[in-house]
Amino acid sequence: MSWFIRFNKPFDVLPQFTDRANADAPRSTLSDFIDLPGVYPAGRLDRDSEGLMLLTDEGRLQAQISDPKHEMAKTYWVQVEGEPDATALKALRDGVELKDGQTRPAKVREIDEPPMLWPRTPPIRERKTVSDSWIELTLREGKNRQVRRMTAAVGLPTLRLIRYRIGDWALDDLAPGQWDSLQMPELKVAPQRKRDRRPRR
Repeated sequence: MSWFIRFNKPFDVLPQFTDRANADAPRSTLSDFIDLPGVYPAGRLDRDSEGLMLLTDEGRLQAQISDPKHEMAKTYWVQVEGEPDATALKALRDGVELKDGQTRPAKVREIDEPPMLWPRTPPIRERKTVSDSWIELTLREGKNRQVRRMTAAVGLPTLRLIRYRIGDWALDDLAPGQWDSLQMPELKVAPQRKRDRRPRR
């Protein structure tokens, strides 16, 4: 049996099954929640981020989801410090210049606090003199800590980051720390290269 699962990763959980860097005081990892042989994450999600991860024991599916060349859309709910104005939203849509290059155009919109939101442990830091707000951001690339760097570049530091959707799969009502099994999708078959039938000379 092949496994394809979705998992709602809690805050402060490493997106891997072991913590070799801290053998004396290991941090929480995927193995604290998932006990399935041979499954591996299809892509990463930072320790200080929350939300959807997809895992599988099918190598080709893992590659199709995680390889940037497939440009699979990923949607994030982002709580930011401050109120986004038209200039900041346009910059996020058009692409933001980062140290490792300009980001591709993204979809972004202001949203209300998600109704299905769960409490975070520990809670985010709050400043009484500065308001916060939520945006929904959809990307088709995966630079390191990209969402946080993008919002910081337009003057909206990220306070909380939740990945809600990867491609066709969403968190829906999956609670933090829970996983469930999904139907294995059809694997895309790479087109075969036409053979050159011309006679050799």
